[in-house]
Amino acid sequence: MLDSSFIMELNNVDSPVQQPEEEDRLSALTDDILLSIITRIDLITAARTSVLSTRWRLLPWLLPELNIDVKDFLPVPHPDPIDANDMHDAMVTLTKAVRSFFDKPRRESTLTNLQLKIYSINTFSSDIGPLVCGAIDSGLLKDLDLAILDETKPRDCDDPHMLRLANDTDHFFNAYPSVFHCLTRLSLHNVCFYKLDMHHLLFDRCTQLKYLRLFHCDAGRGFLSKIDAPNSELRVLDLDTCCFGRLELVCLPKLEKLHWDTWESEDAPLSFDSVPSLRELHLANGPELHQNVIKLSELLRGTMGIHTLTLDFMGENLWMQPEMKELSSAFSKLRMLSILGIFIEFNLIWTTALLEAAPSVEILQIQVYDHLCDIDGQVRLRSFPERRSPQWEMDCRGSKNLLLRELQIIWFKPLKQQLAFTRAMLERAPNLQKIILRDESCEACDDLGQPPPCSCAERLFPESKDEQERVVRRITDGAIFSGQVIFEDRKKL
Repeated sequence: MLDSSFIMELNNVDSPVQQPEEEDRLSALTDDILLSIITRIDLITAARTSVLSTRWRLLPWLLPELNIDVKDFLPVPHPDPIDANDMHDAMVTLTKAVRSFFDKPRRESTLTNLQLKIYSINTFSSDIGPLVCGAIDSGLLKDLDLAILDETKPRDCDDPHMLRLANDTDHFFNAYPSVFHCLTRLSLHNVCFYKLDMHHLLFDRCTQLKYLRLFHCDAGRGFLSKIDAPNSELRVLDLDTCCFGRLELVCLPKLEKLHWDTWESEDAPLSFDSVPSLRELHLANGPELHQNVIKLSELLRGTMGIHTLTLDFMGENLWMQPEMKELSSAFSKLRMLSILGIFIEFNLIWTTALLEAAPSVEILQIQVYDHLCDIDGQVRLRSFPERRSPQWEMDCRGSKNLLLRELQIIWFKPLKQQLAFTRAMLERAPNLQKIILRDESCEACDDLGQPPPCSCAERLFPESKDEQERVVRRITDGAIFSGQVIFEDRKKL
């Protein structure tokens, strides 16, 4: 925890410093090199360097970038959930740190970037707001990366707590409009926009915003939310467990990356109109009982330049309908395709239907979902349907992916379906150069201390040289393949 001693060190910078008899080698370095060193250490250590010598006294106030995270001010270890008093005390110390770093007699150089993570405690808005606005108005701060955090467990969109957070956020921005002038990155947690104009707040007013992350933020189930911002600078939109009846991206001309992890809507969660710069799309969802499968081709209508696509099923059933040629337009420029969270007992051959529509793919990544910590019991079945292996009727005979050069299988096990899929890829991709078979670790699974459901060799990653050679033979025997088969055991890293 960054306790009161940290603030005392900040406040005592102007007090006399005892000079060493002989200057050490580190202090002999130029200011530029010393600043480069300080930027690589945490805030508390950087502040404490100021008491080393007269030479170091003002160096922390010459840093071109600052990262002030309220979580660094919490006790270590801290309880889960975090106690309200601990959050309050952390914000008290953070506020003093911000005030000290923006103190004009010390801060003479411009701060090019401030990463500021705070808790949404209303009593501190009147302290943090004027400090940040004062730095902006005086030209001391150029870019602001602001994250307004909340440690409460996610709730329904009409929960009074989430509505209060929305009002507090709106009040903060209305009270301190200078923030909009340099706000380039914004993260909001547990904010319900049901009674607010989300578009006006985030897109009409945040004109410099390049990165936006919304965690468990809602606009109300069943409501259509539109983003029509032709003058927006937004490059990255990151949505995590957000509830929009449907999000329609009418116009975001500079959007390059969209990541949506877990949606609540029954049908397709979003649609695209004018997103000419969109190159990377990540969609992750474990479909619950009330959710329908969607047509990926309809969701991607309006996208023509995606080169990196990630589809994550989170160990549940597929949330998309069987399609092949219908995806050709959206997949025309696809270079990397990642298909993640495929339940370990599912077959993998169905994924070749996506390759049929993506002849330009160069890297294919398959991730198998194999978690002891996720047991298929009654608790899970109250929210999710019974898992069923995909049954896609398709004819891909004779089709080739001539540009596919790398195949990755994450959480690899020498199971029949995985070996059959890998052999099928050798036939489909004659120019394949590298096959990476990777094992991963999961802390929650490791904590259980249990063996796999079946301890036979097929459920274990091949670790010895003999085991790996047997796998290679099963994959390549009878096939024409001159590339590499690489085994990566991340558990040993």
